[in-house]
Amino acid sequence: MGVQVALEVGIKLGPYELTGLIGSGGMGEVYRARDPRLNRDVAVKVLPSSLSTDPQRLRRFELEARAAAALSHPNILAVYDVGTQDGSPYIVSELLPGETLRAKLRSGPLSVRKAVDYAQQIACGLAAAHKKGIVHRDLKPENIIVCNDGRVKILDFGLAKLTRPERESTGSGSVLTLDSEVASIVGTVGYMSPEQVRGKPAEGRSDLFAFGAILYEMLSGQRAFKGDTAADTLTAILTKDPPELTSLQLDVPPALDRIVRHCLEKSPEERFQSARDVAFDLETLSTVSSTSAQPVPVSRRRQIKWAAAAIAAALVLLVVGVVAWRRTARLASVPSYQQLTFRRGTIFTAKFAPEGQIVYSAAWEGNRPQLFTASTESRGSTPTEIRDADVESISRSGELLLVQGRHMIFAFVRPGILARSPLSGAAPRPVMQDVQDADWAPDGSNIAVARYVNQRFRLEYPIGKVLYETDTWISYPRVSPKGDMVAFLDHPVFGDDRGSVAVVDSAGHKRTLSPEFPSTQALAWTPDGNELWFSAASSGSAADLYGVNLRGKLRTITRVPGGLRLLDISRNGRVIMAQGHVRRSAMVLGAGQKAERDLAVADWSINTDLKPDGSAALIVEESEGAEGYSVYLRKTDGSPPVRLGDGFAEKLSPDGEWASSLLLTTPTQLSLLPTGTGQSKQLPHDASMEIFANSDWMPDSKHVVFSGVERGHKPRVYMQDIDGGRPHPITAEGISGAVLCSPDGKLISVKGQQQTWIVPLDGGSPRSVPGLGSDDFPAQWSLDSHSLYVSHVFEMPSKLYRVNIETGAREIVKQFEPGDTAGVEGVGPIQVTPDLRYYSYGFGRYLTDMYAAEGLR
Repeated sequence: MGVQVALEVGIKLGPYELTGLIGSGGMGEVYRARDPRLNRDVAVKVLPSSLSTDPQRLRRFELEARAAAALSHPNILAVYDVGTQDGSPYIVSELLPGETLRAKLRSGPLSVRKAVDYAQQIACGLAAAHKKGIVHRDLKPENIIVCNDGRVKILDFGLAKLTRPERESTGSGSVLTLDSEVASIVGTVGYMSPEQVRGKPAEGRSDLFAFGAILYEMLSGQRAFKGDTAADTLTAILTKDPPELTSLQLDVPPALDRIVRHCLEKSPEERFQSARDVAFDLETLSTVSSTSAQPVPVSRRRQIKWAAAAIAAALVLLVVGVVAWRRTARLASVPSYQQLTFRRGTIFTAKFAPEGQIVYSAAWEGNRPQLFTASTESRGSTPTEIRDADVESISRSGELLLVQGRHMIFAFVRPGILARSPLSGAAPRPVMQDVQDADWAPDGSNIAVARYVNQRFRLEYPIGKVLYETDTWISYPRVSPKGDMVAFLDHPVFGDDRGSVAVVDSAGHKRTLSPEFPSTQALAWTPDGNELWFSAASSGSAADLYGVNLRGKLRTITRVPGGLRLLDISRNGRVIMAQGHVRRSAMVLGAGQKAERDLAVADWSINTDLKPDGSAALIVEESEGAEGYSVYLRKTDGSPPVRLGDGFAEKLSPDGEWASSLLLTTPTQLSLLPTGTGQSKQLPHDASMEIFANSDWMPDSKHVVFSGVERGHKPRVYMQDIDGGRPHPITAEGISGAVLCSPDGKLISVKGQQQTWIVPLDGGSPRSVPGLGSDDFPAQWSLDSHSLYVSHVFEMPSKLYRVNIETGAREIVKQFEPGDTAGVEGVGPIQVTPDLRYYSYGFGRYLTDMYAAEGLR
């Protein structure tokens, strides 16, 4: 098996410098380490070198660690990295100040209040993991840490499968791992579910059994299942129930006892069916006080009896007053809304200025934003001379932070020039380039920015000090009222607005507070700094208003028809928000049509491809109420759409028999969906690499090309036979992006973030196209394979150019713009057939009004 030898302090594992040993156990050693790249302390768990002798187990470890890293939840340990050095795998995670639940339980049972609080946080973490299909399988007090601030985190998600056999054969803490072709028993004796004991596969309800055992132990101070030997403990799990909590002279509420019993049912079908249900039931008990766990002395019961009679009489007198008060309070608690804008168009940003004034950016009856001022005291708005700018923040002295001249990098990613301007209306003064969003510090002395630099996003506060850096993207940096933290929206997919709320302190320590939502759009601190409010959609595009505190407790503040977007919160708690209707159209001119037709399936349709004969379009739909993305094929004559499957639709094969779709799994994969009969296929076949968006088909319809990345390598372009084999690289590392195959099958174009390459498939050297810039997005090859049709995505009108790949000479061949431009920010994506006879283009229409709200709590 090999012996794990403790590593010396000061050595490096990859970029991480070990600074001290935290602890050790059967799964290896855990060290405190320093990450010099992000200037933060981390925890590094070094696993036994024996794992590396079994390639299958090592690969399982890597896949499971990547799955764990995909979990983003305030009650789950954040995994940052995974690697191998000198034959020993290691994982890197956040460093948590606190102690394990096991350490807390050594001093006896917890109060009911604390037990319910901890249990609710554990249940929320399990619910987030189970939603992503990840089962812990070894939940126990040793794998739960209670931080110094009261937050609870679950450790070692996805690693329980790798627990190696221990030498001890007795004791309720023994760890068993029996892998065979017949069965696999994995878990810790005393917390294993009956189905795990029997060697059956573990699933989410198995974790709930372990959860019930842990909650029982928190309340009673003793284990639910314990025998003289491990075998006795396993027998107890299968055949016995633990003593009732009420029989142990514990003042445990009956409803809480029922929750524990329901979790510990022997049959999975009779337990809670989801961790979310458990969390919901615990929510009703979250106000239970720790004092309720104290028994009432017998000597005081007679006094209480007489006091109860007196109180009952007094209550009769109070009933009328209480009812009247509740009616008044109910009326007072209903929020009030005041409409501030009345024109047809889109509100982009808005901020409270001193003395109750509001400055906002909007595009009325067009698509060019302009700054306006408004007031809650009077109707109407006053235009300013500042155009093509978003107001990001206003200092207490009345100085504006603006982002001007935004340019498209990818969907949602639109940095521009940060500028400062006095509220009096003087011309803005440029500060820096490539800024997505910005915010003033409370005292107006410093600025926090989210910047796009060298193809990476940075959070800087103050400007020049990097607190957080990522390969994906971030938005809405918001400095806390005390100035000691910066909150932001963390988006895991570049160019997608799915994301979660995170905070980072001045030392660069980042915490994720909220679950990941399919769409997150805005963020603001409450005046007391205890909570963050944000707009997010759990499906579709209609967002609700949520709040999350610094411990990760999430709540829904309000929901309105059509959705809303938070704009700002004033120092006295007033709120401004944009409310309206959002719809995305997919316009097409196909075979036999004389006029364009909207092929939108529901309210958020994106056109991604068009058949060469103009007979059908490929569409991805993320409508309200939908679960993720759905792929549709719709004939251009307006026939009802046909749903092909899940994922983000990519391209149709030249023979029309397949549609490729990107699955947003971990790792992302490519799914091939039959447009007729047949079974779908998934690429790569061994799930060994991450695939990026915008793949394409070779002319033979037997091969696909895509950008992807294998562990330990940089992204590049690969070709894959759809019938088998492994993908093989066709570009050097570092050349990746959106891929298009030429009609003659000899060339591919690769659109990177900064340039477009032409790559010969016969092995020639890649070359750039003269004159093509970062804003040029190839839409299609010309029929003769000598030119690319390119456009500037999300401009309006959107022009389609033919660009010669040898000379760079360009000419406008088409122009796209809806007849009604109100609320339309830009046009894209554009799809054309190689002969330019047929085309499709999309656009979103945002028609919003601004409201001021009072009474939101």
